Amino acid sequence: MTGSIVADTRGREAGAIVLRGLRKAYGPVPVVRDATLTVPAGQRVALLGANGSGKTTLLKVLATLLRPSGGTARIGGYDVVQEADAVRRLVGFLGHQTYLYDQLTPVENLTFYGRLYRVPDLRARVAATLEAVGLSPRRTALTGQLSHGQRQRLALARAILHDPAVLILDEPDAGLDLAGLEVLARVLCNGGRTVLFTTHNPDRALDLAQRSVVLIGGRLEDQERSPDATLAAYREHLGVAR
Repeated sequence: MTGSIVADTRGREAGAIVLRGLRKAYGPVPVVRDATLTVPAGQRVALLGANGSGKTTLLKVLATLLRPSGGTARIGGYDVVQEADAVRRLVGFLGHQTYLYDQLTPVENLTFYGRLYRVPDLRARVAATLEAVGLSPRRTALTGQLSHGQRQRLALARAILHDPAVLILDEPDAGLDLAGLEVLARVLCNGGRTVLFTTHNPDRALDLAQRSVVLIGGRLEDQERSPDATLAAYREHLGVAR
């Protein structure tokens, strides 16, 4: 399966993900402050930051799960607030919640979501997606009986089922064993999709991403540095020796 950016016929910004002064506050408490970032189509970017730095909030805004308090965010040229439906068609999102139903099998879970997205040739797509994440042998097991790593793979399958052009993934490597990490690498690095993902493993960011950015206190820092230099800044911010 390969992702494809919807053609921009209205002269919109070319970047697949474009943030300009994005802000998000909960009441008087600012979480994301003036975040600015451009991720060109097809680029893989790791978003690094300490716990509480605003990473999850930022990704939820991009996935249209939260409304920003100010600034703008566009995906494929579409505004995440004004054109949320168009954004959702372009995006595959994996968060800390799997959004899976324990009482359904993997096949039934993906079939349910495939119908919501009106995925064509759904039975074949579900089978191919389960094969891609290595869950074909468990396709008829109850999802609630899967291991944590298998559930994470199934959540990844849900995110890619509709063949999105953009993947927004919050700690997709959490709980994955070596086989699961290999699956994740194949999904992220094949297909030409634009990917923005978070991880607490900076070495994995180097392995999977073409670029890394650091969110410090809700602000994106040092976007023009090399991956190694960005990770060094991240470690320095955390007070962690290389």
